[in-house]
Amino acid sequence: MDSAGLESVTKPHAVCIPSPAQSHIGAMLKLAKLLHHKGFHISFVNTEFNHRRLARARGLEFVNGTLSNFQFLTIPDGLPPSDADAIQDIPTLCESTRNYMIGPFSDLVSSLGSNPSVPPVTCIISDGFMTFTTSPAASNFGIPLIHLFTIPGCALMAVKHLRALGENGLTPLTDESQLMNGYGNTPIAWIPGMKNMRLRDMPHFIRITGSDDTLFNFLVDTGNKTGNATATIVHTFEALEPDVLHALSSMIPRVYTVGPLHLMINRIAQEKSFASKHIECNLLEEHNECLQWLDLKEPKSVIYVNFGSIASMTHQQLVEFAMGLANSNQCFLWVLRPDAVNGDTTILPGEFVEETRERGFLSGWCPQERVLNHPSIGGFLTHCGWNSTIESLSAGVPMLCWPCFGDQQTNCKYICDDWGIGLEMDGDVKRDEVERLVRELMEGEVGKKMRSKAMEWKKMAEEAVGEKGSSSMNLDKLLDEVLSK
Repeated sequence: MDSAGLESVTKPHAVCIPSPAQSHIGAMLKLAKLLHHKGFHISFVNTEFNHRRLARARGLEFVNGTLSNFQFLTIPDGLPPSDADAIQDIPTLCESTRNYMIGPFSDLVSSLGSNPSVPPVTCIISDGFMTFTTSPAASNFGIPLIHLFTIPGCALMAVKHLRALGENGLTPLTDESQLMNGYGNTPIAWIPGMKNMRLRDMPHFIRITGSDDTLFNFLVDTGNKTGNATATIVHTFEALEPDVLHALSSMIPRVYTVGPLHLMINRIAQEKSFASKHIECNLLEEHNECLQWLDLKEPKSVIYVNFGSIASMTHQQLVEFAMGLANSNQCFLWVLRPDAVNGDTTILPGEFVEETRERGFLSGWCPQERVLNHPSIGGFLTHCGWNSTIESLSAGVPMLCWPCFGDQQTNCKYICDDWGIGLEMDGDVKRDEVERLVRELMEGEVGKKMRSKAMEWKKMAEEAVGEKGSSSMNLDKLLDEVLSK
């Protein structure tokens, strides 16, 4: 064997497996690229369904790839075959990670172990929400398991205390509307490191009525399995949520905050040795035309509207958002997925189209990080998914928050109350409130203060990923203490 071949086989080898959803895949890919840059052989595992979506969005030559020491692999998800370019049913996917994917993933790890052309697997880096699939394989083969949580520390801490809500007599709810009539303001004062929490600030899963719910139980059980991993990476940075991270570190062995991941990628993107810079994992094809439109706009004059890759709304909510944006008289860039409206086509009112022709731009999926960093963007109307939140914070852009699902209610509470860079919108969307809040964010005194605060967080995020910053040091510490062993 020549020296190059010998070096390849002696490299550390990380098998990286994200949860099968866009934001989780994107964050895991960024971590995989950082590890590849540090000398790892990477096996990146998607479900077959998402691999097909990736091939459609990026092209087959991309996913087959020729990058040395970086391969894309697949496992089946156990769901009925589908070629739809759409979101899969989340509770069904959760059940599949718990009951079905264990076998295919173990077979894949075993096949890698008997393949002489790749280095022996030295660690499994698993999305924290894939632990039912990955923990048995790690245990069977004696391979260290590292969890990556693509949510903030505050959301992870809240997930770990979902069961305690029932023990304290606060859940299950008889009806989600309970949270709207004052009961939602019930203080939750006993979660370590979290201040001024209310019941309505807990993750969405408490809104499920009935005790035997797939999603609620999946989340509770995931929270209970955080101790299964040798180490846990949380996609955040220390200065952002010090109290909750300190509390987490006493509950979970070896917690490392590493983020914002996209800023860490940007820092090394100029280096010639950064071979994986061209690898992206968007399941939806990106449209870049909006960037040229933004170039024509005044600084801080455009509100960016995007509710992520999963959140959906009713047709009435779509109409209320549209007319609120129209009546605000602000310029806007609105990303609208074809499946954004529950069980209906995404048809906008004719009066909205006519009214906003000169100051609105409707786009398909876009390169969000570039959009948020564009000088003309002055605010972000968001669902508060963590990927969107940390990208907005890192770009110094304040937010209007319309949380829908998952960790988004908890993220929204921190954005508005703890970090001072957002305003919350009522879940029952009304055009007058949309108009008022958009104007407040873009033109009002509150918006100015939040923009100033967001710029302070941007500076701290950049410091965290600097050469001697906390996130950079934590990644090196993780490599030294865990991954190099």
